[in-house]
Amino acid sequence: MKAEQLPLLNSVSAPAIRPDGSGAVVSVTRPDFDADAYVGQLWSVGFGPGELPRRITRGFRDTAPAFSPDGQALAFLRAAPGGKPQLYVVEAHGGEPQAVTDQKLGVSAFSWAPDSRRIVFSSRVPQEGRYGTVDGVGPGDEDVRLVTDNQYRLNGVGYTADKPAQLFTVDVPGLDAEPPVTPVGRAANAAGAASLLPKATQLTFAAVDHNSPSFGSDGESIYFVASLHETHDADIASGIYRISASGGEPIAVRPDAAPQSVHDVRLSESGNWLFFTAQDLGDNGLDFVARNTALYVMPARGGEPVRLSDVEDQDLGDARLEPFGAEGVLALNTSRGSVELIQWTADGETSVLLDGPRVVAGASAAGGTVAVTVSDAYGAGELGVLDGGRLRLLSDFSGALRAATVIHEPKEFTTSGPDGYPVHGWVVLPDRPGPHPVLLTIHGGPFSQYTCAFFDEAQVYAEAGYAVVMCNPRGSAGYGQAHGAAIKEKMGTVDMADVLAFLDGALQAFPTLDKDAVGIMGGSYGGYLTAWIIGHEHRFKGAIVERGFLDPVSFAGSSDIGWFFGGQYTGGSPEQLEAQSPMAVVSAVRTPTLVINSENDLRCPVEQGQRYYAALKAQGVETALLLFPGEDHELSRSGTPHHRRQRFEQVLAWWAKHLPLASNDAPRGDNATT
Repeated sequence: MKAEQLPLLNSVSAPAIRPDGSGAVVSVTRPDFDADAYVGQLWSVGFGPGELPRRITRGFRDTAPAFSPDGQALAFLRAAPGGKPQLYVVEAHGGEPQAVTDQKLGVSAFSWAPDSRRIVFSSRVPQEGRYGTVDGVGPGDEDVRLVTDNQYRLNGVGYTADKPAQLFTVDVPGLDAEPPVTPVGRAANAAGAASLLPKATQLTFAAVDHNSPSFGSDGESIYFVASLHETHDADIASGIYRISASGGEPIAVRPDAAPQSVHDVRLSESGNWLFFTAQDLGDNGLDFVARNTALYVMPARGGEPVRLSDVEDQDLGDARLEPFGAEGVLALNTSRGSVELIQWTADGETSVLLDGPRVVAGASAAGGTVAVTVSDAYGAGELGVLDGGRLRLLSDFSGALRAATVIHEPKEFTTSGPDGYPVHGWVVLPDRPGPHPVLLTIHGGPFSQYTCAFFDEAQVYAEAGYAVVMCNPRGSAGYGQAHGAAIKEKMGTVDMADVLAFLDGALQAFPTLDKDAVGIMGGSYGGYLTAWIIGHEHRFKGAIVERGFLDPVSFAGSSDIGWFFGGQYTGGSPEQLEAQSPMAVVSAVRTPTLVINSENDLRCPVEQGQRYYAALKAQGVETALLLFPGEDHELSRSGTPHHRRQRFEQVLAWWAKHLPLASNDAPRGDNATT
C-alpha cells in the first residue's frame, strides 16, 4: 500500500441487524482527498444466498445505523461537509431520509425506545456566547474562562465544562406523513422562527458528560453513564444512572459502589437484567493502570452485581454491549493480538462465538442470528454472519485495495526476553528479495496492543521496502493484568528489554532482515519508549518520536490527563519522575531523530515534542520537528486525509535519508523541517 491509496481504506461500522434476522446495515466510510474529509454511506446486506451489498443512502457521511425495534425504520447520523452529525430516520426498505435534529454541536450517540416512536440521544450543549451561538462572536472574542477543575479539557473535544454532553428525547416523525414546508410571506411572519424539525426535550442538565443512553424495557426509564458523584473532579470514576423518559432527577443505580469507570450499560431483552462493563479503579478512583474491563450483571430491579468475566485474563474494552437472546449479551474480548466475540448469559454461562487471527469490531443479533464486522490481515473491515458456528463473509469492501496493491501478511512470532519472559508480535516483510532495512515500531497506550489485522502503517512501510517489526511488550493489553501492570512505576525497564529482545529475536529468525540497518519509531507511549531507548541504545540509524509522553513533569500541567496519568504510571516523587523521563536522558541521545506533533494535541501536547526537539538541536543531534496544524492526538488514525498522506510522505522521506533504499523514492531533503 502507498500513501496515495488511503482512499481505498474502507472502514466498516458495527452492524445493525434487521429485527427479523434477514440482513444487516453497516456504514462504510473512507478518507477522500478531494473533500479532505471522511465520506461514506450506509450499505444493506441480505443474509440469503447470492444477495450482494447495496448502497442505500447518498449522504456525505452517513454513520451509526440502528433499526427501530419494530423493524419499520432505520435511524442514523448524517454529517454535511464541514458540519456536525445530526440524527436522521428513513423507512427500513428505502425512501427519503428525514432530519430529526439540528443540534448546534451535533449528535454523538442515540438509542431507540421499545415503542419505536421515540429516540434518546446525547449532544453537547454549548454555553451561550460560545461556539458560534451568538452571531459575530468568534473563538477569539468569547468571554474569558476561569478554570478551577482538574478535568476541563479533552483531546479531540477541547474545553468540556462549557459544552457538556446532555441527554434528549425526541419523537420520531411519521415516515408516511406529508413533509412540512417552509412558510413564506404572511405565514412566515406568523410562524416566526419555528423549526420544521421535531422538538427535542432535554432531560439532563448537570455540567458533566452524560453518555451511553438506552431505554429500559418499559420505555419509561432511560439508563446512562455519567460522573455525578461529589468527588467527580478528583477521580476518573463514573457510574450508572436512571432517569424518567419524561424528565426529573437522575437516580444512581448503584449509589454505594466502589470506584469504577463504567463504559457501557444495556438492559437484557427480557428486561430482567442489567449488564454493564467497568474497570475497577482502586480506593482513590484513579488506579487505572492495566485494569481490564470486566462484564457485570445485576437484577434490573436492584441488587448486587455479579462479575461474569475473568478480570485477570479477559479485557472487554470499550465496545458497546449487544443483547443476545432474552437474557444474554455479546461482548468483545481483547486477547493476544486479536479481538474475539463472546456470549454471556445472566446466570454465567459463556461461549466464544468467534475467535482466531482476526479483530471483531462489532456485532449484533436478532432471531438467533449474529452479524459481525471483522478485519484480518487482508482488509480493513468486512460484514459477516455466523452460520453453524462458522463465519460467512458477505462483503468485499477491501477488494479494491487488494486489487491495487500487495497485502503483506504479518508473520506471527514469539521470542524470549532476557529474563525468559515470552514476547509476542509480528514481522511484516516486503515482497522482494532482501536484505531489508528494519523498522522497529512501538505501539501507544501503553495498555493497548498491536493486532494481527490489517495495519496501514506496516503496509505502507513494507511496500516501500522496509521490514516492520512490532510486538506487545510487558505493559501491553491482551495478555492479562499482570502483563500490563509490569511497568507500573518502572516504565522503560522490562518493556524496553522486551522490545529489544523481540528485535534481536526477529533479526535472528528472519534471515532477510538487515541487522546493520535498523530504525526505531513509535507514537504516544511508543514515542516515549522510542525516546527512552535512544537515550540508552545507539544502534539505530534513525528514530521517529511521535506525539510522545516525553517529560512527566510538564505533562502534569499541559496534558488533558496529566493531572493523574503520570502519577499512576511513573509514581509521583521527583526521583521517580526523573528515573523514568526521556527528557532526563536526552543528553545521551546521538541518533538522528524526527519529532512529530500535532498542534491541537491535548493528550501529549506539542510542548512535549518542542522541548525534546530543542534539546536535541542544542546538543548538535541531527533532528527535525514536523508540526501538523489543526490536528490532535489521533492524526495517524483519523486526521484529515491530506495530513495523513503528508505524514506518510515525511516519514518515508526521513527513512529514505537514514535508511536509504532504492524502492523508497521519497525525497531526502530537509522538507520535514518547519
